[in-house]
Amino acid sequence: MDLFEYQTKQLFRQAGLVVPDGDVATTPTQAKALAIRYGPVVAVKAQVLTGGRMKAGGIRIVSSPPEAEHAAADILGMDIKGHTVHKVLVEAGSEIAQELYLAAMVDRDAQGLMLMASAAGGIDIEEVAAATPEKIRKVPLHPLLGLRSYQGLQLAKELALPGDLWPAFVRVCQGLMAAMTTHDADLAEINPLIINSQNEIVVLDGKMSIDDNALPRQSHLVTPETEAVDNALERRAKTAGLNFVHLGGDVACMGNGAGLAMATMDAIKYFGGSPANFLDIGGGATTEQVTQALEIMAGDPAVKALLVNVSGGITRCDEVATGIAAAIVQDHVDVPFVIRLVGTNEEEAREILAPYKVTFARTFTEAAQSAVNLAKGSR
Repeated sequence: MDLFEYQTKQLFRQAGLVVPDGDVATTPTQAKALAIRYGPVVAVKAQVLTGGRMKAGGIRIVSSPPEAEHAAADILGMDIKGHTVHKVLVEAGSEIAQELYLAAMVDRDAQGLMLMASAAGGIDIEEVAAATPEKIRKVPLHPLLGLRSYQGLQLAKELALPGDLWPAFVRVCQGLMAAMTTHDADLAEINPLIINSQNEIVVLDGKMSIDDNALPRQSHLVTPETEAVDNALERRAKTAGLNFVHLGGDVACMGNGAGLAMATMDAIKYFGGSPANFLDIGGGATTEQVTQALEIMAGDPAVKALLVNVSGGITRCDEVATGIAAAIVQDHVDVPFVIRLVGTNEEEAREILAPYKVTFARTFTEAAQSAVNLAKGSR
């Protein structure tokens, strides 16, 4: 679950980082009042869960309350990469002497935590990383010891920061790591982290992404706002206890086990299709869960074909078939089906589904090809 900038900054402030004074507004009048409080120069920043706000005109630097009101009027309701702006953050302006990049993240390749930094922070950090990866410094961290002071000092040296700022930079790194680990984040990023005209290190922008699996113990971070921006299908799947990720293609696919589900998506791509989702019903899925899974898959208006690819074991094929039949009969799911059920009680599963208009496949290849062909035929 991603957090908005203003939420992230609240957590950073709690961790001891220096953040500009500011607050959120939902109307131009509120923005004007906040500009009076924090001005004269303020930044009016769109609060959406996507990048590229500056280039899209979603961040304005203004020098008077009337200008802040006008900027908020322009930004509120703006569409930025498919995200509608409902709030703006109005915060005190900063005089920037230098921009840096700093992030703490889960490094899945190394199976640990990592700190990343660059002296080339700002809106073009992605281009910097792609064109000059040597400018991105990486510090792997011990899973138990975390960030050590000497590592922060070495990083400050590699970034060519003035020596008098090294202790403050180490404290920023430690605070960022504390915010990340305390709140079970996959990513905690500051871009830019600035050195201002008073020689202070200040968080000018930030983002955090919370591990969804940790949300039961981070429930205080879940708000109607963060839930509202989630994909509706993903919210429904989460409620049903299903592992579902919406991908936007037209071939919906379901497997039991993450490996089989991912391999199914790969096969769809290999044969020229576009997966609509990742969906893992897991081991021991109930008939009701299978029915809910199919309802969710078929509820995507972009879907032209459904592929059910289940290797029966703990999850019995006849239970899956019963769930499919219920979805067809009770919920009038009429998207074309391709079904591959192999393993425990597969013959019983075929008998259950015999009355319905579904396409059976024996092999993985046959299943993927059939589903892609059905989707193409429906276009």
